[in-house]
Amino acid sequence: MKKTALTSTHIDLGAKMVEFAGYYMPLQYEGLGIEHETVRNAVGVFDVSHMGEFLLSGPNALELIQKVSSNDATKLTIGKAQYSCLPNDKGGIVDDLIIYRIKEEQYLLVVNASNMEKDWDWISKHNTMGVDMKDLSMNYSLLAIQGPKALEAMQSLTCVDLAEIAFYNFEVADFAGIEHVIISATGYTGSGGFEIYCKNSEAKQIWDKVFEAGADFGIKPIGLAARDTLRLEKGYCLYGNDINDTTSPLEAGLGWVTKFTKDFINSDNLKAQKEAGITKKLVGFEMIERGIPRQDYPIVDADGNEIGIVTSGTMSPSLNKGIGMGYVPKELSKPDSEIYVQVRKKQIKAKVVKMPFL
Repeated sequence: MKKTALTSTHIDLGAKMVEFAGYYMPLQYEGLGIEHETVRNAVGVFDVSHMGEFLLSGPNALELIQKVSSNDATKLTIGKAQYSCLPNDKGGIVDDLIIYRIKEEQYLLVVNASNMEKDWDWISKHNTMGVDMKDLSMNYSLLAIQGPKALEAMQSLTCVDLAEIAFYNFEVADFAGIEHVIISATGYTGSGGFEIYCKNSEAKQIWDKVFEAGADFGIKPIGLAARDTLRLEKGYCLYGNDINDTTSPLEAGLGWVTKFTKDFINSDNLKAQKEAGITKKLVGFEMIERGIPRQDYPIVDADGNEIGIVTSGTMSPSLNKGIGMGYVPKELSKPDSEIYVQVRKKQIKAKVVKMPFL
């Protein structure tokens, strides 16, 4: 099992450790409820160094990115980031990712840990234009500092005015006494904050300084369990749950990052799907009756006929009710549509709601 540069730190903090995507990762420290609340109300720090980083360089780097990704990367200027996905040639998704434009001819692709090898092979296979590709995943660490107090708590660690970094923009600057750190105004919680990319050798110093700077702001370490409840409340997709090799980006609500102003892998088929109209759609729903939806639970109609499947579900710590995401027929995708989730043998009433949940 792979470790991050901070694995021993998490163990020393008493984290409950689990295997995730081949890595030994902290699931929780004090507990899901308190960690979730910390990120919503103060500031929390996640070690997400299991994520993959690929550096694409050279005069044809943009051409390759345009070919393999669905969003329009020509819109990226230096210092900007973009959410996108890698469509496969069968109508599904290889992965979702963030693309950073680092220099004129250099881009950083940040991919999901569980898909690193698959993504690398897929992009390499389509690299017929001699783009220099480097896999930096094992050499770099990633800390997500998230929450409404993140900006105020972290300002003392850098000479950059953090308030000036707009959402999905980044700066390469000093941070916590280390030069040339990527400070990115991105995250997977919907509570604001930053993601910090640094070398593995710098991770411990940055972690320690971040906790010193955040001490007066109620900073805490946060595990993967709260990462999941936080992202679900905001309606963010998780690869392997809500999107996968068989789900269309259009069905998954990712039409906003699927730009038909350019050609990309499988764009013709996806364009035809858009014109014909999708038959099913990823929706958010909340439980009306008591019950916690979980991945792979059937979604049924009032007569018990299976009409869809739950892709993600939890008891929302902020809303104190069961919430989930799942695919349903398009005619049942409108807000307030009544659906039922089959929990064991019981049908529990739910309704479709507009995401984000809060």
